[in-house]
Amino acid sequence: MPPAKKRTRSYDPGKTRAAVLAQFAHVREAVARLAPDVLERPTRLAGWTVYDLAAHLARAVDVVARNLAEPAPAPGRPEITLPDWPFATAAAAVRTPDAQLDLAALYADVAARTGRLLPGAEDTRLVRTALGTMTLADHLVTRTVELCVHTDDLNDAVPGLDIPYERQALAACTRLLADALAVKAPGGSVEVRIPPYAVVQCVEGPKHTRGTPPNVVETDPLTWIRLAAGRRAWADERDGGRVSASGERADLSALLPVLSR
Repeated sequence: MPPAKKRTRSYDPGKTRAAVLAQFAHVREAVARLAPDVLERPTRLAGWTVYDLAAHLARAVDVVARNLAEPAPAPGRPEITLPDWPFATAAAAVRTPDAQLDLAALYADVAARTGRLLPGAEDTRLVRTALGTMTLADHLVTRTVELCVHTDDLNDAVPGLDIPYERQALAACTRLLADALAVKAPGGSVEVRIPPYAVVQCVEGPKHTRGTPPNVVETDPLTWIRLAAGRRAWADERDGGRVSASGERADLSALLPVLSR
């Protein structure tokens, strides 16, 4: 018998919409507090300043409003789905230099247009993205990744900024990046646990069916996001006690990151 095909994870569209808007509001409030000299600071992303990150976060949500303001693409199959999205992001991971914008005005405009256009849009509506057409529901899940990963980048660049993470946004981001690992390394010999949001099995080898798996990796959501996005090294997080890994196959260093952002 062929192996059973894993079901694609489903997300509650209403919760995803609310999470994107709430996380964007958290970022907007924090960016409004940044002094001009802080905006000029470098970040852990090579060539990116705090200003670049703040502007990128606004654009990451603005793309939703811009897509909804345009006629929808012709109905059909999406060109890219959630399991494929993390691996396609390298093509869109380059900072686009531009003139300095008024961040307060930019964030206010994005919030207003998104708040006006999003409530009436169908979840199944196709939207154009730089990586191909997606359903609006799937596209909004990808926005949680953009928002959470880059919120963490901002918090790292500005000590004490402490932008909070909306629970549903963090959950969706964690789950999508965990599922990406399972796509990258299909199998059932390693169980990766990221409580309270996700558990996936991956890596070829003897499949675990009952009892305690012989190969287990466990970490918290933020550590997982940093590993999956290449912000932290596997060995550093394991040696620092932020990752627990047991079993001869429980070394994910060769499989990370899964996101090129």
